[in-house]
Amino acid sequence: MADLFIIGGGINGCGIARDAVGRGLSVVLAEQADLAQATSSASTKLFHGGLRYLEYFEFRLVREALEERETLLSAMPHISWPMRFVLPYHADMRFEGDTPTGRLLSMVMPWMKGRRPAWLIRFGLFLYDNLGGRKILPATRNLDLTTDPAGKPLQPRFAHGYEYSDCWVEDAKLVALNARDAAQRGARIMTRTKVISAERQPDHWRITTSGPSGEQQFTARALVNAGGPWVEDIIRNVARINSTEGVRLVRGSHIVTRKLYDHDRCYFFQGTDGRIIFAIPYEQDFTLIGTTDKDHTASPSEVKCTDEERDYLCHFASQYFAKPVTAQDVVWTYSGVRPLYNDGAKSATAATRDYVLSLDQTAAPLLNVFGGKITTYRRLAESALAKLEPFFPKATGKWTARVAMPGGDFPTDGVPALRSALKASFPFLSDYWAARLIRAYGTEAATLLGDATSAADLGQDFGATLTEAEVRWLMTHEFATRAADVVWRRTKLGLRLTPEQIAVLDGYMTKTEPDAAMAVAKGAK
Repeated sequence: MADLFIIGGGINGCGIARDAVGRGLSVVLAEQADLAQATSSASTKLFHGGLRYLEYFEFRLVREALEERETLLSAMPHISWPMRFVLPYHADMRFEGDTPTGRLLSMVMPWMKGRRPAWLIRFGLFLYDNLGGRKILPATRNLDLTTDPAGKPLQPRFAHGYEYSDCWVEDAKLVALNARDAAQRGARIMTRTKVISAERQPDHWRITTSGPSGEQQFTARALVNAGGPWVEDIIRNVARINSTEGVRLVRGSHIVTRKLYDHDRCYFFQGTDGRIIFAIPYEQDFTLIGTTDKDHTASPSEVKCTDEERDYLCHFASQYFAKPVTAQDVVWTYSGVRPLYNDGAKSATAATRDYVLSLDQTAAPLLNVFGGKITTYRRLAESALAKLEPFFPKATGKWTARVAMPGGDFPTDGVPALRSALKASFPFLSDYWAARLIRAYGTEAATLLGDATSAADLGQDFGATLTEAEVRWLMTHEFATRAADVVWRRTKLGLRLTPEQIAVLDGYMTKTEPDAAMAVAKGAK
């Protein structure tokens, strides 16, 4: 009998699995598709405090997220790194007034009529710099956009701005590394395995799954429902429990365009509708723009960026960039459904981004996970284990803060040295190839390449620097079983590969899958 059975292989489920197994608990996790296949691979890919949440006075959430940025950055400097964000400011910019800040301003400064004075923006950035005990990341500074290179791509009316710090993260990779670390510590991680029933007993759960090995039965002392957009469905239709709690599904869509500017900073754009979007350098040759906030009423499986959302993001960005962004610039879109706790907010934008952990202990314990942000996933896992602690008195305490993820055992500023060392050891690597491998595998990049002295030694070439050696690594160590797992989640090489190349890769992985799956199941290292 396992201690915990976790439903859901997104960031929350895998984060809880890693934390729990490290405390000495036995853990089984089932994910109905690929790890991070839904919401956790469709984020804006930022470790950030959520600057705009200050408008809603969400100070605890912002503080916790800001504290986590540097905690996580130190544990995974290969897949997460600091970025500087440029916030252009113009005195005539107006904003939706239906936020706590907007309502307060309308009472004390009615003549502003939705505008945000520069001192208020600067005060918000001061709070952002200081709420989270920042030590690694540089502070906010003023920008003269008429002389700074960040002003060049923007419309001339933006003469002033601010530059502040946040962090980038490879979101789906983070999920895979949490799952891998959990597996290496003893957890059983099952992908493409659907939980079809969970029967509650006074002191345990009896769980039935359907997956590559057919139907299987498990028992566990506690059940964790980290189903993301499916959390409510799992409560009602898998565990068959009546509950008044539910989620508000909010669709966030993104577009990827050809590179829109040459520098390495991001933009934080504020809209007149109360929304904000980011424009972020992406995969060396592209720009990522997002996100939208739309209530999602269809199935979580039926999610895509609509033409309306694409055009909205293009129009929004075009209000700032000197050269308009058009649909013809878009090379890829993606969309995810955020399962926000249903707190009755009037709009999707206003719905809380905080997480809610609901413990049902009328019989064997059931912990339901609602909401959450990728930035606070580790704190969420700690909070989940605190809720479950009374049922597992022998479990040890917190341990995950600043503990390196696989490949992340090097200093936060160590990427250039690591990249140079990799190129010196493997001279056949191009600059792009070496940089990509370090950003994906960190200190394990050299292990992946083994004793290769040429690209040919790495086996079949699938295109865009993706080789058989890397694919086998991802299948053996990171639970990949299909081409999409590799080219859209573990990497973003789908932006560079043709459909024909992806089909060849999928055929290779389909034939190779049984051996790799067996290696993963045995906790291969």
